[in-house]
Amino acid sequence: MKKSLLIAFFLLSPIALGTLMAQREMMDVVSGNRHYNNEDYTAAEVDYRRGVQANKDSYEAHYNMGNALYRQDKYEEALNEFATAASLLDSKDKERMARVKHNMGNCQYAMQQYGDAVSSYQDALRANPGDNETRYNMVKAMQMLQQQQQQQQQQQQQNDQDQDQQQQEQEQQQQEQQEGDNQQEQQQPEPSEDQMDQETAEQILQALEQDEQDTQERLQRQQGRKRSVERDW
Repeated sequence: MKKSLLIAFFLLSPIALGTLMAQREMMDVVSGNRHYNNEDYTAAEVDYRRGVQANKDSYEAHYNMGNALYRQDKYEEALNEFATAASLLDSKDKERMARVKHNMGNCQYAMQQYGDAVSSYQDALRANPGDNETRYNMVKAMQMLQQQQQQQQQQQQQNDQDQDQQQQEQEQQQQEQQEGDNQQEQQQPEPSEDQMDQETAEQILQALEQDEQDTQERLQRQQGRKRSVERDW
């Protein structure tokens, strides 16, 4: 991603001050700049951190450490250092504000935070409207932002389609389950014709037995009455 941008990093040296702290900071920053120019960014970072320890309000130490971190692909840490450096600037210091905002935009671009990158480049252009490198980077960030938004929209549409498909499959499974339950209820065993005939036969047999019993009892009664009317001659 860095190759698609125009990188405008400028190393800064602290202004000479009379205090011992400022002198130590100056030595650390100058040593860091030497390592940075030799592309030994890790050693440069160590020196800049010492400079920050010597003077936490050193714009130069924070800014240069941001550059060293960026070269090591430590974009989030670099962004924090650039943000700290920007907070230490006077709002009237347009030149340095433009540089630090430009570099913040580069960090955000590298982290695919294209919306934030566009905002940082816009701030840099407000401080320095004639900076064509920043304008080029801002256009690149705007293009990437548009592409990112389109991808997110497509992904959201795909997620919606997947969710709809999943819901349809669940509804189909529920419908099939319900149809299976209804079919099982319809297939419950019912009395067969053989079973009904057997039951009817048993009922008829019982009726015949009862009828025969009634006939026997009637005959017995008739015989009893016949004897009672007979006479001896």
